[in-house]
Amino acid sequence: MCQNDNTGRNFRLFMPGNQQNEDFHTHIHNHGNDFHEHPHYHDHGNEHDHDHEHENLHSSTSRVVNLGKNILQFNDVGAARNRGYFEAKEITSVNLVSSPGSGKTSLLEKTLTDLKDKADFYVIEGDQQTMNDSERINAIGIPVAQINTGSLCHLESNMVYEAVKNLNPKPNSLMMIENVGNLVCPSAFDLGEDHRVVIISTTEGDDKPIKYPDMFHSSDICIINKIDLLPYLNFNVEKAKDYARKINPNLIFFEVSATTGEGMDKWYEWLLGKVKSGK
Repeated sequence: MCQNDNTGRNFRLFMPGNQQNEDFHTHIHNHGNDFHEHPHYHDHGNEHDHDHEHENLHSSTSRVVNLGKNILQFNDVGAARNRGYFEAKEITSVNLVSSPGSGKTSLLEKTLTDLKDKADFYVIEGDQQTMNDSERINAIGIPVAQINTGSLCHLESNMVYEAVKNLNPKPNSLMMIENVGNLVCPSAFDLGEDHRVVIISTTEGDDKPIKYPDMFHSSDICIINKIDLLPYLNFNVEKAKDYARKINPNLIFFEVSATTGEGMDKWYEWLLGKVKSGK
């Protein structure tokens, strides 16, 4: 169960150079047709109906409305807005999703270090708490906005919109969005991204794709990380890929080690090939 608290989401913007780092905030609420953020609880079944009950305090007669569908509808409207912005500025946006501990931040860190002179990068970091990941990205010299979601287990399109506005990315750049570590909740929330990249590691079970099918079904790319540890682990790469193909036959796979750099060249080639025009 994913719980969303009723506090504003906290953002922090890191700009290399150094313009002053800034904090900014956003809120959403929902009363009738006006959207506001309140505690909501997600039942992530296969259909992601997200049935919620909410008492309308602005009416003398209490009524039950389906807030879950309203929240997803509102998110989809925001995702369309983000997508239009990215298309207008010819920005390629990539949503990185994984469970905690897959090496997602390490992979992003390695990617940015190796490719920062070949393309303009911007990063949105999503975590429930701490600034740790954004500080790692900032140290590379890449503009990054941190979104701390509190108890919310995923990023939503309006959060990305606020972060993108503050980052103000250049045209023809790459926008890398590192989602909250979770293979369930983020699968239902379109951020307006061009590509969704799901990352699993050899330290996890090779049955991850069939245990969390929605995430693999909605992704374009599957990166299998930490292949340098294969000699020490009971992880079958081909079995994991077969499971994933049963969910999504169109998945593209990259087998990499963000630690040693093995296999990263193919990932880099794919990523740079998505830039609308060269740097």
